[in-house]
Amino acid sequence: MKDHFFFTSESVGEGHPDKVCDQISDGVLDEVLKQDTKGRVACETYVTMGLLIVGGEITTHAYVDIQKMARGIIKEIGYTHPKYGFDHHTCAIVNTIHSQSPDISQGVDTGGAGDQGIMFGYACKETEEYMPLAIMLAHRLVRRMAEVRKTHILKYLGPDCKSQVTIEYQGGRAKRVDSAVLACQHTDEVLDATGEHITSQARAEMIKVIADPVLKGLSDKKTKYYVNQTGKFVVGGPQSDTGMTGRKIIVDTYGGTVPHGGGAFSGKDPTKVDRSAAYMCRYIAKNIVAAGLAEQFLVQLSYVIGYADPLSVFVNAYGTGKISDEKLVKLIRENFDLTPRGIIRSLDLLRPIFRKTACFGHFGRTEPEFTWELTDKAATLKKQAARM
Repeated sequence: MKDHFFFTSESVGEGHPDKVCDQISDGVLDEVLKQDTKGRVACETYVTMGLLIVGGEITTHAYVDIQKMARGIIKEIGYTHPKYGFDHHTCAIVNTIHSQSPDISQGVDTGGAGDQGIMFGYACKETEEYMPLAIMLAHRLVRRMAEVRKTHILKYLGPDCKSQVTIEYQGGRAKRVDSAVLACQHTDEVLDATGEHITSQARAEMIKVIADPVLKGLSDKKTKYYVNQTGKFVVGGPQSDTGMTGRKIIVDTYGGTVPHGGGAFSGKDPTKVDRSAAYMCRYIAKNIVAAGLAEQFLVQLSYVIGYADPLSVFVNAYGTGKISDEKLVKLIRENFDLTPRGIIRSLDLLRPIFRKTACFGHFGRTEPEFTWELTDKAATLKKQAARM
């Protein structure tokens, strides 16, 4: 284990163009599941200046008013005025959805996985959510940005935002926040006389109102803050950058702490193991750590299209395991149904709960919809491990 090092994770807020797309794709999924739990959804969204395109493969008897739903989400996010460069009233919305390939559906209908791939899950004791500290702080910063914007504490903020947190470790333990990045879209009312930079007062306000409540106890006099480091962030959102579903896969998971299988989550129904098996991996890892069987734990599952059982189960306890890796794999196979149907049933995934996952991370959440965050298997795992 490294004794002294720095580690960084980032997050992006609900108004970031990629996250706008994730939320709309998951909004489509939720609308389908409300009407048709057997619906198949693989929905992709693209956004640029003044234009949003919704496409993908959907097979369902449900009706979704794409225009109404998308405009509603864009409004909720906060793009309610032309001053933000994107407006739910006036943006063009194009629907290019078609049905799922029958070659795929014939394998899924029999209970097989909807695609091949590898999925990872992770848990550790670094935070009370069993998540790495850097990604949790980064998520809390963008949540705080949304909160102070929507409650008009900082009236000049716009919907687009990003954060980044660097943690200094000593002896393998988080010691302090070394630096924090706050990138906050804003109106021109907080520009200085040159028009090229935000005022020093606005910068100080953002640190005091956004960063301080989140980083308290972990920041110190040496902590560095990078606030709108180019000088200003007036032009943001889809006006400044295109967005697409599934481009924030590290933000969505563990902040780069562990490997990622490469599959995105949003817009995919639970027959797609990219999503459902990644949720199961998190559920497994969190219960293993909560059971006291490891300080930190990684599990990998692999699947092939049309086949139900995983091709492999790999684990890594980073030298902290209380029993052998072989016994941990045995525990997992005996206590978790790893088939797509078993995952869907175990985690109750045929509910319209997914738009909520599309921002602020899919893991480390406390809302009741996030069933993969439960530790209801921990006691059983601990008891069984003691008998091995």
